[in-house]
Amino acid sequence: MPRIKPPPNLPQLVKTAFNKARESGDLIYYPTEVTLLNVNSIPFQLRFSPSLANKPKAPPPSSTPGKKQPFNPFANPSASLLISPLPPSHNLVLNKFAVVPEHFILSTKEFAKQTDLLGEQDLEAAHACIRAYAGEGRELFVFFNSGEHSGASQPHRHLQMLDVGNMREGLPEENGWEVLADGLAGGERQGRKVPFWTAGRRVEEGWSGRELWRCYLELYRRACRKMGVEVEGQSDGEARISYNLAMTRGAMVICPRVSEGGSVRGEGGEEVGWLALNGTVLAGTALVKSRREWDALRRDPSQVAEVLERIGVTAVEEAERSDEEDVSG
Repeated sequence: MPRIKPPPNLPQLVKTAFNKARESGDLIYYPTEVTLLNVNSIPFQLRFSPSLANKPKAPPPSSTPGKKQPFNPFANPSASLLISPLPPSHNLVLNKFAVVPEHFILSTKEFAKQTDLLGEQDLEAAHACIRAYAGEGRELFVFFNSGEHSGASQPHRHLQMLDVGNMREGLPEENGWEVLADGLAGGERQGRKVPFWTAGRRVEEGWSGRELWRCYLELYRRACRKMGVEVEGQSDGEARISYNLAMTRGAMVICPRVSEGGSVRGEGGEEVGWLALNGTVLAGTALVKSRREWDALRRDPSQVAEVLERIGVTAVEEAERSDEEDVSG
């Protein structure tokens, strides 16, 4: 089967589509303030977007027969947000509500459940986009949210893509921030510093969709075992845990989730908000929408570490085996 090929000059295509949709009002960009917090000696981005609190909310799903179902932005993406089809089975679509410039999405053309396990074509298409950015000297961070505790918000299967250069927007030069997932693959020491457990592996240059899929399944099964869930070689159907997946050019990481976030406390110990985390936590970033949350977390960064400890399985000191299964066969 021929390999999936993104359109030529993908980064410029995304940039042009983003600027055009923003100018026409078909896309809303929410600027942010940013600071770096020290979490277990890891530089961790905290961003604040006050206007994001006013983002339009989709109506809840209706259980009444005959009632109109919620709008699905990926079923028939508007021409203004569609970057390009990605044959044979996906589309590249702009995120209508962007916090990071040029945030775009890989979605399936036909409806597939966000809670089902990813397939070979999902992973091959995502990594093809990563390679396309690398070919232009750019770095792409890909993440996937699955399950009730993962930060997922749409039932139609989609992976989200962020240009790492744009993720650095607002940071000073020589700031020390790097994509966290790259340090969580293969048992590096940084993987022992994060407050939550992850399963990660290095991704080899030139891996096929089948090899990427085998790697993903092994990480998923390791995460299930860590959660005490027996999957008995599951390779399709609905995932039995909530999790986030992150991919970069050289890494794949899964974080099993038990909670979407945790409360934020003010100076007097009162609750002032809630820190919710999705797959961008595997990049080492978090986002808040209120000034009280922003002020509280900057004043007491230990609260971020406390929330990170609660969202998944507590990290263990012993290194995880990174070569449990040969995915290249």
